[in-house]
Amino acid sequence: MDDKNFKGHISLLIAYIIFGLNTPIAKSVLMHGEVSAVALTFYRMAGAAVLFWVTSLFTKKERVNLRDLFLLFLASMFGILINQLSFIVGLSLTSPIDASVITTIAPILTMLLAAFFLKEPITWKKAIGVFIGALGALLLIFNSNTTERGGASVAGNLLCILSGLSFALYLTAFKKVILKFSPVTLMKWMFLFATLCCFPFCWGDVSQINYTGISAEMYLEIGFVVVMATFISYLLIPIGQKFLRPTVVSMYNYLQPIVSSLLAVILGMDVFGWVKGCAALLVFLGVYIVTKSKSYAQMEAEKQQLLLRDERLLR
Repeated sequence: MDDKNFKGHISLLIAYIIFGLNTPIAKSVLMHGEVSAVALTFYRMAGAAVLFWVTSLFTKKERVNLRDLFLLFLASMFGILINQLSFIVGLSLTSPIDASVITTIAPILTMLLAAFFLKEPITWKKAIGVFIGALGALLLIFNSNTTERGGASVAGNLLCILSGLSFALYLTAFKKVILKFSPVTLMKWMFLFATLCCFPFCWGDVSQINYTGISAEMYLEIGFVVVMATFISYLLIPIGQKFLRPTVVSMYNYLQPIVSSLLAVILGMDVFGWVKGCAALLVFLGVYIVTKSKSYAQMEAEKQQLLLRDERLLR
């Protein structure tokens, strides 16, 4: 393994371990009751915006024209605002294990949308993977019978699916603008736009918080969500995307539910029954099959190799 590939693997490994830890930690913040899901989302967006803008003062400046700013605004709606808000509200209504397992269908959604936006072919292998992954997600949704705090709910699971769908739209529809800029430039504008759009809807919840009633432990949990699960993770993922193939990048989604589930069970926030286990296996299997299928670029490369081989044989 060369240095660049190693750097990509380490970046993704750290990012998805952090994402896995974030699900039960964010759930813990919400279960205290002092901070609502909407308020936590605002902290996440505003905090990351400040951190990325401060970081940009120490990095190379990149020119962003008006057209790119407009595209970054649209990208922020799908990649950050809808993605994070629907996930955190969904997490407040469902269990950490359900939320983390559902997020693993993101590669499946990305593959489907890539067929529409990027003209990637949908092979039989991809179709089978999508079907199996969908069975796992539906098993979680229709098995969500409890609406207790910390329990699962249909609405919460559907919001988590919406979160994955919005992020898949961001990855496919805005691929060109994602690759055009450095992670810091990309994220400083996207988090700024998301914060400004979120502010009118979130300020009511933020202003009603009794900050003197928040414990030091809870402040540390909020700090983890903002600094580690948002700023650091969103800084590391583009590094992995730069050095590794998309298939390899998407495989790291497996880490998120594994880490989340282990931590949630250890903390006594959730239980891992056989239904959740079957659903997780179906989703994992579906994602694995889809990500192992060939991309358009791979199929074209193989076609070119066959043409070259035929030409050599004719000579």
